[in-house]
Amino acid sequence: MDNEIGSQLSSCKPASNDVGCPPQNGSVSTIQDSPSHGGSHATLGSHIAHRLVQIGISDVFSVPGDFNLTLLDCIVAEPALNNIGCCNELNAGYAADGYARARGVGACVVTFTVGGLSILNAIAGAYSENLPVICIVGGPNTNDYGTNRILHHTIGLPDFSQEIRCFQPVTCYQAVINHLDDAHELIDKAISTALKESKPVYISVSCNLPTATHPTFSREPIPFALSPKTSNSKGLEAAVEAAAAFLNKAVKPVMVGGPKLRVAKATEVFVELADASGYALAVMPSAKGLVPEHHPHFIGTYWGAVGTAFCGEIVESADAYLFVGPIFNDYSSVGYSLLLKKEKAIIVQPERVVIANGPAFGCVLMKDFLPALAKKIKKNTTAYENYQRIYIPDGVPLKCEPTEPLKVNILFQHIQKMLSGDGAVIAETGDSWFNCQKLKLPKGCGYEFQMQYGSIGWSVGALLGYAQSAPDKRVIACIGDGSFQVTAQDVSTMMRCEQRSIIFLINNGGYTIEVEIHDGPYNVIKNWNYTGLVDAIHNGEGKCWTMKVYNEKDLTDAIEIATGDKKDCLCFIEVIVHKDDTSKELLEWGSRVSSANSRPPNP
Repeated sequence: MDNEIGSQLSSCKPASNDVGCPPQNGSVSTIQDSPSHGGSHATLGSHIAHRLVQIGISDVFSVPGDFNLTLLDCIVAEPALNNIGCCNELNAGYAADGYARARGVGACVVTFTVGGLSILNAIAGAYSENLPVICIVGGPNTNDYGTNRILHHTIGLPDFSQEIRCFQPVTCYQAVINHLDDAHELIDKAISTALKESKPVYISVSCNLPTATHPTFSREPIPFALSPKTSNSKGLEAAVEAAAAFLNKAVKPVMVGGPKLRVAKATEVFVELADASGYALAVMPSAKGLVPEHHPHFIGTYWGAVGTAFCGEIVESADAYLFVGPIFNDYSSVGYSLLLKKEKAIIVQPERVVIANGPAFGCVLMKDFLPALAKKIKKNTTAYENYQRIYIPDGVPLKCEPTEPLKVNILFQHIQKMLSGDGAVIAETGDSWFNCQKLKLPKGCGYEFQMQYGSIGWSVGALLGYAQSAPDKRVIACIGDGSFQVTAQDVSTMMRCEQRSIIFLINNGGYTIEVEIHDGPYNVIKNWNYTGLVDAIHNGEGKCWTMKVYNEKDLTDAIEIATGDKKDCLCFIEVIVHKDDTSKELLEWGSRVSSANSRPPNP
């Protein structure tokens, strides 16, 4: 990380509560304009800033370094953009990830190589989660390319390509801007590719170019827009006919939503199909929050043996299942233990439909396929009726005395009562995955976690970005102590941005999720005084309130204060629980993933 302190805004609180680009299925607004751009004084840096505003971005997460300072000047000079300086590049990348989840696209700016390689892990996570993040790096002076010179912030070789080679596998497009003549084209190509592919892109801008003018930047810019993708009409018709015939002959079909509903921008048409079909409706764990849980036929999370009670039985006993946008990996399949049969499944991906062991149809968009199928499908409520027959309401945790040590299931019972349509939940990698999956989300309540990549510490930066993107929502984050130790610094940035999230820091003394997969002394961490740390970061500047809770009485007092007198503050509640207090789902999942990890080599 570059330790120089650059130009940063004293406050990064949004100028208004209008987020500019509504967080609907990750859509991107392109009808915005910036008051500062245009005319003969337009520069490369102002063009980048203007393009970011046009695609719906109002906040850029950055760490200053000598190669990006003039570019940051251009970001700061754009009235419609806030530059949010982060404590390190990893958190800047995580913040752009969280921002993209709420806004549809995010952006970050770092310096050459030391900043780029520091942010790389976060960009890889965004790539795995299909999030368009514009990662901009300040690069070497144009005069240094091809000169055999050795520069600082490199590995000591005159080859400047190391950084871009590292970014190639985790971005869908890379642009190196070291000539003005093609800068306009490369910038627009990068941004449009990020939006089309819903993946991160890499843009390197030579440090002596942001203030440079060029004729391509001088005329009044045309509003940024993308040509919509279209389905092959014949393929669409054939896919719908085949899927309808397959489903209409089934006795008890079900439908399951997956995480690629977001990238396909198909959540609304997915619900329309659920309404038309009458099928029992479930979601994969990484799709939680994309499908309304108040839907009358919603039966919960399908996660094999660790999903919502009775959901797995209904899905796996169906004679036809429609999976829309799924990702089947070792985590989502609970160590490859799902009891599904390919011959019973229709798999709908953003641009492809595969029916059982039979035909596959390419160039068929999910958002076109689902409403067309809804018109051909016969209503069939058998699976949902079977669910109602076997369903038993959730058990209630054993009541504990108000002053006895707090149990995790009691904690989440109280968090459930806090949820509303004006809020959102961020779940960190670990046992919070499983406990937060059991929360019932009211209409409008957001929900995010990083299941595919599963990088511990993601939630701190993601909380910063999500809360900045959606200031009308009060976000609740559930973070384990081990994860918090990785990325704790940017609680500082949350304070500076006057955010009012509520963080529940679950202190159980170690990496609990790793313990349940494979235990060892490396899973025990040094205990911190977490509230003391946050108080030290607060340092009397900004609005922040902390409390350490040991029992249910402490917890109810803390929640009352956080939602009452301190409702406009960042609230940090450290929850002390026993190191072995875990969800039953983690115990089951951990043993199955451990079994999958420990398979011997094939002979």
